[in-house]
Amino acid sequence: MLKRTALFSAHQKLGAKIVDFGGWEMPIQYTSITDEHLAVRRAAGIFDISHMGEVTVSGPGAAAFLNALLVNDIRKLASGHGQYTLMCNEHGGVIDDLYAYRLSVDLYLLIINASRIEADVAWLQAQAAKFTGGEVTLTDASHHYAAIAVQGPKVREFINQIIPGPSTAVFTVPAVAALKKNEIAGFNFEKHNVLVGCTGYTGEDGFEIIGPDSAIQHLWDQFLAVGAAFGLKPCGLGARDTLRTEVCYPLYGHELDEQTTPIEAGVGFFVALDKGEFTGRSVLATQKASGVTKKLVAFKMTDKSAPPRPHYPIWANGEPVGLVTSGTQSPSLNLGIGLGYVPAALAKVDTRLEVEIRGKRFAAVVVAKPIFRPGQT
Repeated sequence: MLKRTALFSAHQKLGAKIVDFGGWEMPIQYTSITDEHLAVRRAAGIFDISHMGEVTVSGPGAAAFLNALLVNDIRKLASGHGQYTLMCNEHGGVIDDLYAYRLSVDLYLLIINASRIEADVAWLQAQAAKFTGGEVTLTDASHHYAAIAVQGPKVREFINQIIPGPSTAVFTVPAVAALKKNEIAGFNFEKHNVLVGCTGYTGEDGFEIIGPDSAIQHLWDQFLAVGAAFGLKPCGLGARDTLRTEVCYPLYGHELDEQTTPIEAGVGFFVALDKGEFTGRSVLATQKASGVTKKLVAFKMTDKSAPPRPHYPIWANGEPVGLVTSGTQSPSLNLGIGLGYVPAALAKVDTRLEVEIRGKRFAAVVVAKPIFRPGQT
């Protein structure tokens, strides 16, 4: 039985094309992926992200516990701030990538991938059971909340009309639009309390709002009503995928999995080797010092071709050398782009590759990340 978010009927009313995404019935598109993608790049788009998981970690031992499990340094977070981080197994493979927010002295909120909720919670509970660094309480709050993301360069122009007033919890700001990158605060919306974060998965400026089902349903309607004049459009998972591929943000199950490390995936910047021991550290430290055999690269197609897609073979020097992990037609650049793993020797920018598309090989070139930088023309 597929799960539905609190906004499922809203998607139906808007004529969305619904697909199975990790066990959830989710909108893949409303009008077209290109139309929705360009709305986010040029104005604003709203996404249902209620399928994402929320886990709270609290107690006097919460910071020490999270620092022993996550690769980034949780101690750097003041209340009202968040960071991108990853949770690894003993071999350095990625169990999940996530956002960790500090809500108060001993309270943290983890935003985890929808497809990984069960695995993440099981792993966290198993580690908590043997943790001796202080009292820790884990709560899987995924079923208690809905969430939306509002992304695009014009969002700050109208968000205060929808959620007016100063923050009421977590972090002090005079208005939602005053939040900066990686900050989070609580606000009153109608009779509800909602959390508003400023991170994003599109490369654009924007906000994520977490709250009770009824609050998020009302917010969805309000954003569509108020945002229309600013060019806001409802956006599905299709546009979310093309947007994040352009800016080279990894997706679990594509670029990340339990056999792939953050160093191989090109997100080693978020690994704080200097903070002390954490799960997977020894493997990651060795890779950082000695190098890796495979690397995630970004590429552009240089031949006219159908778009590259996940699992398509990557060739070099007449032999297959890797696989595409994410591939699409870039609406911003109007050409085929993608991400994929290749031997480290082939990971340098300007390296010539070929991508096998429908039995034929087409020329591509390794490019610097991100493939597209928001704001460029």
